[in-house]
Amino acid sequence: MTQSRTADPPFKAVRYLPTNEAYDRWAKVYDSDGNFLQALDDLELKTLFPRFMMSIKSSKPWRVVDLGCGTGRNTALLLGIPKCEIIALDSSKGMLEVAEKRLSITNPGLKFAESQPNLRFDIFDMMATSSSPASVAPHTADAVISTLVIEHVPLPVFFAHVAQILRPGGVLLLTNMHSEMGGISQAGFVDTTTGEKIRPTSYAHTVEELLLEARKHGLEVEIEEEGTGIRETAVTEDMVGRLGLRSEKWVGIRCWFGGIFRKIDA
Repeated sequence: MTQSRTADPPFKAVRYLPTNEAYDRWAKVYDSDGNFLQALDDLELKTLFPRFMMSIKSSKPWRVVDLGCGTGRNTALLLGIPKCEIIALDSSKGMLEVAEKRLSITNPGLKFAESQPNLRFDIFDMMATSSSPASVAPHTADAVISTLVIEHVPLPVFFAHVAQILRPGGVLLLTNMHSEMGGISQAGFVDTTTGEKIRPTSYAHTVEELLLEARKHGLEVEIEEEGTGIRETAVTEDMVGRLGLRSEKWVGIRCWFGGIFRKIDA
């Protein structure tokens, strides 16, 4: 989908907020404020998501966890998988409310659980606990998808939770802002009611740091036929028309990376 062709909106000040609070405030405009990194993620997932599906080797029915589901952008992709239980988790109540509204079938006579019986939403804050989500028993998920999430989470915390959620042999689809972009900027949005640029907690994880921490938790990157495991993408001039004008200043900069990991069966 073509994104809004608007440059970065002006703001009068930058305000740093706890991640959950920032995303609660961002939720209403998250899908409409011209976020080019989200558009780039959508573009790359056209290739990465089918690979992810083919990487799941366990028998159906599957249990798939959307870890940091946000407004349900990728949860919608998961709903297209037959014989699949989907558990969508996020630490932001505001984002979950948008996701549930987005994915509900418009029928005033049905509750959400009745209209989407294979989908469950739950609040889960990785930073607040070392335990598994209440809705996911340890080592029971066949797959986890987590996109543009780890910018806000220390790597040891993130991979400890993924390792606890996945069953042996389970797979993880992971994408994030590239550290080349993260060293210059970070996630955020302009709150038009206050004129402030709102920024949550952010970490500029490198690919090398990511791979090292993943291995510590028993997760190995899946190598493609081309011999690469992690794809790193820079914005090019011909992408700007699809990503929006906010991507124009990032031409030549690696802004995204992504790959698939498998939990090794010890």
